[in-house]
Amino acid sequence: MSTLAELVSLLDLETLDTNLFRARNAPTNWRTHVGRVFGGQVLAQALVAAQRTVEDIDAHSLHAYFILPGDPQVPIIYETERVRDGRSFTTRRVVAIQHGRPIFVMSASFHKREDGFEHQLPLPEGVPPPEALTSVADLPQEMLAKLPERVRTYWTRPRPVELRPVSLGHYTGTPPREPVQYVWFRAAGELPDDPGLHRAVLAYTSDMTLLETALVTHGNSVLGDNIQGASLDHALWLHRPFRVDDWLLYAQDSPFAGGARGLARGLIYDRGGRLVASVAQEGLIRPVAVLPSK
Repeated sequence: MSTLAELVSLLDLETLDTNLFRARNAPTNWRTHVGRVFGGQVLAQALVAAQRTVEDIDAHSLHAYFILPGDPQVPIIYETERVRDGRSFTTRRVVAIQHGRPIFVMSASFHKREDGFEHQLPLPEGVPPPEALTSVADLPQEMLAKLPERVRTYWTRPRPVELRPVSLGHYTGTPPREPVQYVWFRAAGELPDDPGLHRAVLAYTSDMTLLETALVTHGNSVLGDNIQGASLDHALWLHRPFRVDDWLLYAQDSPFAGGARGLARGLIYDRGGRLVASVAQEGLIRPVAVLPSK
């Protein structure tokens, strides 16, 4: 099974009872984090659980807190509360549970489509198109060898979403720069014409690379062995219909870092320059002492 087919399978939750669902975890060979469940997986599965309890109405915003690290060895139970069913807006609350304890909570709002005023920030200028970039896994071996081992492993492991960063300079010791980065991404294959699935895969991907933006100006990385990094909370706004199996640009910046936390924001554009989603996340970026090797 391809990694994308595996992700689609992970997002096909098992119904245990009304408002109660169970989900598997990603296989060990393409987990993003060793020893814990990738937060984007939990976010996407929670969105699917919420979507299973509504009809003919689309999610427009998610607000989530990561409470405990997920255990990759056991399934996750998703309990959905039907908070409100209104004429225009519907609200759901989802709790992810392992070992009898909440590990994650999310509120999701759904809105029936309406016409109204429109504006958006334009697509950033000067960003090269994805065709001008190379997937990190396809870089020449001499370039891959310059990356730290943990960074190289992260970028070259199998994944269901292809990532093409505009720059990897903060991994290779280039001078610190402004806290901005750009990453093109798309599903690693064609997806069915299911808008809810496309929203879930975008939610999954929205937790990738974002917190890194809070560290590029410090010449560091959440993949470094001197940083304890973790997503703390996550907000996602879905503005327009989109396809996640076509290229999307993730334009990221970080307006603040302090107190061992960093705030990062992202705007997600399609190839036509339409703003399709916005993201905000605060994460733990705690400096830790590195013990010398023996």
